[in-house]
Amino acid sequence: MNAAEENGAKILVVDDERSMREFLEIMLQAEGYEVELADSGRKAIDLVRRRSFDMVITDIRMKPVDGLAVLKECKGLSSPPVVIMISAYASTETAVAAMKEGAYDYLPKPFKVDEMRSVIRNALESRVKDEETLCRDAREGPLYFGCFIGESPAMRKVYELIERVASTNSTVLVTGESGTGKELVARAVHRQSSRRELPFVAVNCGGVPESLIESELFGYKKGAFTGASANRKGLVEAAQSGTLFLDEIGELSPALQVKLLRLLQEKTIKMVGGTEDIPVDVRIISATNRDLERMVIDGEFREDLYYRLNVIPIRIPPLRERREDIPLLADFFLNKMRKEFGKDVRKISSYAMDILKGYDFPGNVRELENILERGVALESSSIILPDSLTLASYKRMRNETASSSPVLPDEGMDLDGHLAGIEKEILLQALEKSRGVKQKAAQLLGISFRSFRYRLAKYELTSDAEEDGS
Repeated sequence: MNAAEENGAKILVVDDERSMREFLEIMLQAEGYEVELADSGRKAIDLVRRRSFDMVITDIRMKPVDGLAVLKECKGLSSPPVVIMISAYASTETAVAAMKEGAYDYLPKPFKVDEMRSVIRNALESRVKDEETLCRDAREGPLYFGCFIGESPAMRKVYELIERVASTNSTVLVTGESGTGKELVARAVHRQSSRRELPFVAVNCGGVPESLIESELFGYKKGAFTGASANRKGLVEAAQSGTLFLDEIGELSPALQVKLLRLLQEKTIKMVGGTEDIPVDVRIISATNRDLERMVIDGEFREDLYYRLNVIPIRIPPLRERREDIPLLADFFLNKMRKEFGKDVRKISSYAMDILKGYDFPGNVRELENILERGVALESSSIILPDSLTLASYKRMRNETASSSPVLPDEGMDLDGHLAGIEKEILLQALEKSRGVKQKAAQLLGISFRSFRYRLAKYELTSDAEEDGS
């Protein structure tokens, strides 16, 4: 890891003791790292879901959400941070449990500062090496592009487009279904651009509460609202001279759309509670799994902002449109999981591979990875058999839907009304399958909770079930 990469590393510190958080913040900032603090495991999980971190340093004994839960959440991310566990209640059992879950190291409190510095430096270097290893493994396949794997014509077009746009400063809009790898595209554009040594800041617009996203993006002045005890820079300024990746851009409220448009047009921002214009130089890459053009027609998304974001569109094809890449991806994930689990599972049976190639993968590449992870975990032999493949329960429903082609009556139809009826019925089915829990229903449909709630309100649908605060 070079000095620029190491000093620009983003580290999340999680501890319910204020003194420990402040101590680590001072120490890490003195080393040149960007530091974020969380006073609970629940807040840490919320942060890692919304932002990208290179490292998480977390206490293990916290209530009600402990450090092991934070570790498990981190390991489930598409680009997981390296995790260091700390605790004043060190024991062999907790250390073993942490290492089994994938922690890089486990340090008892009180720890020596020099020891912590050394562990952090080595952990960050190991993360870079792990990424390079994954990419090197991918390069052994018929065709690779960064950490993408695939040789289909559809993916070749994506690779070529990334190469062409990387050298420009134009805004890029990445579209595609959930699980296709939209953030990977954004990172590939950044890494091939002249901004590669500068920050890449990822923001999940659908994962930040609407009441907080403005201050998260643009920062705030002291006294701007209750709890604003000091000036704080936002994520836009954190990405200064680099790349700002706005995932789920279709979830932005109309008010935030106006502020983003101003950023794109004038290259300035205003902090919440501030009056002065702050000049910024960031490249904007946005992504969505929604039909923004349709949202513009329906008045849900600003037309002028859409055209500002959509200067260079990159569409990621769903996995079902590039089935020839499934064997390559499956073999790659098999090797990855085999190493992670330490199991001698070296092959996917031909029948199991035929099942994978015939499956529609509503969750796309992410679902394939999860299927192979479960397959390796459950398989007791050296070969993945069909019984070890756990496919989505709604595969049959998708196939039945696809087999019945809609018929246009001779007298015509109200297309918007017909589609609205279908959408309403699917929303009701999702609520039924999730027993009224809206967050689970949103996950079934592959959309954000905010989007699901908006659609329910649109059709005046309600659920009487308890929804765990949703």
